[in-house]
Amino acid sequence: MKKYNFDTLSEAVNTLTKDGFTEDFEAENDFIKALYSKRQYQPSELKILSSYRFEGMTNPGDQSTVFAIEAGDGTKGTLVMSYSAEHGQNVELIRQIPSHKD
Repeated sequence: MKKYNFDTLSEAVNTLTKDGFTEDFEAENDFIKALYSKRQYQPSELKILSSYRFEGMTNPGDQSTVFAIEAGDGTKGTLVMSYSAEHGQNVELIRQIPSHKD
């Protein structure tokens, strides 16, 4: 997968969507959900192809990471994780997703 240098989170998500990462993933309590297809995945069924980390413009504590993810069934999408107190993602589940090594 091509590695990019993005300035903003929205630029990253838009470019990855154009590259075929059209699904939005979200880490719930017991599974990773694909929001459009409504499919549910365990972390072992997914792999992180790349990730991009961003810091907030006004507050460096406002950090977020966008992950480019591919499922075993070929579904590709992004998962955005914010490091703020209100993010709502299951961080432990996200950490269980294996990373693809080039």
